[in-house]
Amino acid sequence: MQNQSLAEATVPVGQPTERHYHKLSEEFYFILEGHGTMEIDGEERSVKPGDAILIPPGACHQITASQTLRFLCCCAPPYSHEDTFFN
Repeated sequence: MQNQSLAEATVPVGQPTERHYHKLSEEFYFILEGHGTMEIDGEERSVKPGDAILIPPGACHQITASQTLRFLCCCAPPYSHEDTFFN
């Protein structure tokens, strides 16, 4: 794939990802297992299996697991460390 990347991620119970944003990439999470809270630009929502979350470029985001989360993460353009900014 040249125009997108796909990865599977796991977040252990009680743990958050590090809050970050991407200047160029749009991200899409698809929840496979577990429950948690997704925060995008200060707005929080509960997430569960089957939920799909679109994260626009420039949106600060973080996901926290209340049960171990497993999800697919798709980025377009593809994920790059150089396009990931922590805050």
